[in-house]
Amino acid sequence: MQTVGIIGGAGFIGSYVTKQFLENGYRVKVSALDISNKEKYAHLSTLPHAANMELAPLDVQNLGQLKAFAAGCDILVHGGTPFQLDVEDPQRDLLDPTIKGTENFLRVASETPSVKKVVFIASVAAINTNFPQLPPGKAEGDTISEADPYYFSEENHPYAQAKFLANRVVDQFIADHPDPGFEITTVSPTGVMGMAMSKRQDSTSMGVQYLFKNKIAPNPFLQMLFDLDVNWALVDVADVGEATYKAAITKNIHGKHYLLSSESYRISDISLMLNGKEPTGKPSTGYSNALATRDLGVHFKPAKLPLYQYAKVMEEAAAS
Repeated sequence: MQTVGIIGGAGFIGSYVTKQFLENGYRVKVSALDISNKEKYAHLSTLPHAANMELAPLDVQNLGQLKAFAAGCDILVHGGTPFQLDVEDPQRDLLDPTIKGTENFLRVASETPSVKKVVFIASVAAINTNFPQLPPGKAEGDTISEADPYYFSEENHPYAQAKFLANRVVDQFIADHPDPGFEITTVSPTGVMGMAMSKRQDSTSMGVQYLFKNKIAPNPFLQMLFDLDVNWALVDVADVGEATYKAAITKNIHGKHYLLSSESYRISDISLMLNGKEPTGKPSTGYSNALATRDLGVHFKPAKLPLYQYAKVMEEAAAS
């Protein structure tokens, strides 16, 4: 039985990644910033084969904890960077944990002999900090792929900047270490939609869906999205979990970066579908999933499915 360490394995995306590995016969370590906060991790104990899972304390800025977490792992998955739209101190709350955490993670992975594969769960922001808007040089109807030039702007949201700069750390490590002794693969989802496995009330991804459903804009960034009725590229959270697992077990894809995306809809149509209604417009393809489909064998579900799933669960919860 191989062992995988999943940083962020109890989060919105990470829970689906943990589920994939458990179902496929792996021993799973899941990082826990605070093991005493059982509400964050209780849902994992209900997963099939949960007896093969353990929680381990980990702050990615703590090298000692990171070394202990990585010890004995055959695969490491890093999906534990913070996802916050409102922050008091972007440097402290987003940039340092994401960038320095990535640097520490790569250092520890290179010093752990058992590690043969590393997977980063990045973000579409890692190649376009202007997301969900298009980067300069692209127009409505264009499709963006991994081969397009990356775009970065200090005017964009600090979360996007952090993901972009962390991805540059990974690229530089690969360039500086042509034979690190393990493969590194990155997956970058677009707007991740669907139902969380946990009942936590502080999930940013679930919160964004709630805001879209109810047309609430608590900050200028979200107000801008509503005002422009932005075309937002979407992907089902379960598909991201599957793609991350397949990126971890697929060989000979060292250095590759995969966009994970389904279809794009305007915010107004996303709001309609989150309320169980039909969209007024048709979906488009803003970001290509061709490479992930070909190499990883992932067949991405239509974007409306996770939106309707959310609408159904919320409706049932309100009726109960």
